[in-house]
Amino acid sequence: MGFNCGIVGLPNVGKSTLFNALTQTIAAQAANFPFCTIEPNTGRVAVPDVRLDKLASIVNPQAVIPTYLEFVDIAGLVKGASKGEGLGNKFLANIREVDAIIHVLRCFEDENITHVEGNVDPIRDAEIVETELMIADLESLQRRYEQNVKKAQTGGDKEAKLLVTVIEPIIKALEQGKPARTVAPSESMKDEYKQYKMLNLLTSKPVLYVCNVDEASAATGNQYSASVFEKAKAEDAKAVIISAAIESEVAQLENVEEKNMFLESLGLEETGLSKIIRAGYELLGLQTYFTCGVKEVRAWTFAKGYKAPQCAGVIHTDFEKGFIRAETIAYDDFVSLGGEQPAKEAGKMRAEGKEYIVKDGDIMHFLFNV
Repeated sequence: MGFNCGIVGLPNVGKSTLFNALTQTIAAQAANFPFCTIEPNTGRVAVPDVRLDKLASIVNPQAVIPTYLEFVDIAGLVKGASKGEGLGNKFLANIREVDAIIHVLRCFEDENITHVEGNVDPIRDAEIVETELMIADLESLQRRYEQNVKKAQTGGDKEAKLLVTVIEPIIKALEQGKPARTVAPSESMKDEYKQYKMLNLLTSKPVLYVCNVDEASAATGNQYSASVFEKAKAEDAKAVIISAAIESEVAQLENVEEKNMFLESLGLEETGLSKIIRAGYELLGLQTYFTCGVKEVRAWTFAKGYKAPQCAGVIHTDFEKGFIRAETIAYDDFVSLGGEQPAKEAGKMRAEGKEYIVKDGDIMHFLFNV
């Protein structure tokens, strides 16, 4: 499964600069004027994972294949986007296709870079984007609600009744200025949860706030980023601090040692990319398992709580359909004992069935019959 996240925000907050740095490309035109991004740019980057490198050093495979993270740089949004202002229609259509939202907020002063609202205020900026998304959701839901109320009342349509039950609390929340995700049905309510997911609401998507600060504030943040973290905490969302300018410089350095030295000189322990990936994985409940062999050592992304057959299906649907069992070694056992054979001899390889819940870092080998 992929991790697909849209980079959104007002014009001139650093979205395209961040996108270019994260993907180490110049696919997005970073310029000091609104709407320099018209079509969504998509970039895939390898997810850094020291465990993958460690496994490769033990197995010495022909290939090492990481899992990938996909970023989509989406056109800047302005007030009235839900009514088609600016590039609103494109924004709303593109954002429906992503799994999570990376909301970039400008948290730095720079008189040379125009702010579309006239001054720096990340909380106001966040609320502008959120309001437009809520308005768009509310309008689409009200139409569906009215249609299904009629079906439920006149024809006794069961699906219509279920939809009405799901939509009612969402409409109330949106009218109170709260996103749909605050009243999402629990996964244990299978029918309601399924209908909720099928609505594909803009405000149902998890949000990661990215505070784009100046270089001097990259290690500790500033008053602007502090206010964003308070907002994120109140919403049970995530927030990280990065400097798009620093990320651009890091992206141009050729090797890991140079990058580490540069980061250390600024008091930073890791790149913004690593911060975003870690927070994003946590936000979406994603984990990683590995397959190890002489041909390749590979990382695979799965959703927390997946059972062995579902994880097998991440590789290929046939693996899930014909699942027999999984041979599993915990990462720590594999590394400490020096590989598959020593772990097997030590009794650390386990045979697991269909009910086994795969753990982060597990080394997996699936047996299946098609």
